[in-house]
Amino acid sequence: MAKSEARKDGGIWETVKTVFWALLIAGIFRTLFFQPFWIPSGSMKDTLLIGDFLFVNKMAYGYSAHSCPFSICPISGRLLGSEPERGDVVVFRHPTRGDDFIKRLIGLPGDRVQIKGGVVYLNGQEVPQTPSGDFIEAQAPQGPQGSLPCPSQIRAADNGQCVSERLTETLPNGVSHDVLNLADNGPGDNTPEFTVPEGNYFFLGDNRDNSGDSRWPASAGGVGMVPAEYLIGRADRIMFSSAGKSLLYFWTWRADRFFKAVD
Repeated sequence: MAKSEARKDGGIWETVKTVFWALLIAGIFRTLFFQPFWIPSGSMKDTLLIGDFLFVNKMAYGYSAHSCPFSICPISGRLLGSEPERGDVVVFRHPTRGDDFIKRLIGLPGDRVQIKGGVVYLNGQEVPQTPSGDFIEAQAPQGPQGSLPCPSQIRAADNGQCVSERLTETLPNGVSHDVLNLADNGPGDNTPEFTVPEGNYFFLGDNRDNSGDSRWPASAGGVGMVPAEYLIGRADRIMFSSAGKSLLYFWTWRADRFFKAVD
């Protein structure tokens, strides 16, 4: 009887040790290499859709206090840091809310950024946009939160579909990506000129009429300028995608987005 209890106690202890080491290894992997990230909103459509699942490359820009869960890394500034490139899709910690956001990097330190008529101007030069057809989605709930593609305050659905004007935007370094226009003369279509301070970055969502980004300060629902130490990593590839409320709803999986590169 005693031997049986000893074996049982030993088995429980081995299980505890296995779980401990598994959690430790997973924590180190998440902190140093790749962090999983679900897309919860439509602010980056059509590059990223609600329900896309990706891994964030944390080695791309080095490490800061915010590289660790709950921002607990004892790091001042950035270690092994490298500069992000204009056009990167970046996950960063919101400077005041503590949430993780994902947006496209548009303005580098020292840049002057302005939006006029929905078009980005960098250092006084227009960033060209060319028409790229319509982006069409069913006006149906997406993701665990049940978000609708067309916010009612911006544009109503068209015969049960959300129809957005899609344009291809080409940045000065040659990076091209799609942006959506839900409404003309939206609240963020005309802004003052912003000058990006040293050590900070200016971000925009690709879904230009449905994104809280650097056009607005954090106090007004945006993110303002984002300091370098708040960058977490670069989004490189979508691993999985589902439009449904649960992964078990296999009929809502978007197989065409599995392992798709993030451009």
